[in-house]
Amino acid sequence: MSDFTHFLSLYGPDKLPDGDRLRSMMNRLVFGVEGWDDDPREIHMIPEVRRFYTALHLAWPYWLYFCNLDVDTLRAMTMCCMPALDVMQVDGQVQVRVACDSVKLLRFVADDFTPMNSMCERAGMSEREIYDRTKAVFEYFGFPFDAPPPE
Repeated sequence: MSDFTHFLSLYGPDKLPDGDRLRSMMNRLVFGVEGWDDDPREIHMIPEVRRFYTALHLAWPYWLYFCNLDVDTLRAMTMCCMPALDVMQVDGQVQVRVACDSVKLLRFVADDFTPMNSMCERAGMSEREIYDRTKAVFEYFGFPFDAPPPE
């Protein structure tokens, strides 16, 4: 298991600010792992990376609040946490296509809305701002989102 003591000493929920300072941290975090650049496998196929991200998620489930939705790292991290993946090689394409059970992926992501919402509320965000972040997360993962915005 990984040791997140240092990370949690900086970003644990008891260490994070409130209000505007916390609000400014939304969508700002990009995680990455080093040491696998020469490995021909995709990051989500490396057991050590999968174990690392699974352990990180258990220790710190605030990804949906902090992770940047403009890059693909949150999706890769989430794929690392899924128990099973399907990998397909498409003729003529260099990249493989990775998929997982969409219902299981939605359940995994849905479980993280409670920690995300707790950060949103702590940041003093309005219902509309929380709605907008929720919608952005749904769109990031390609899930349908048809909930009407709050009044």
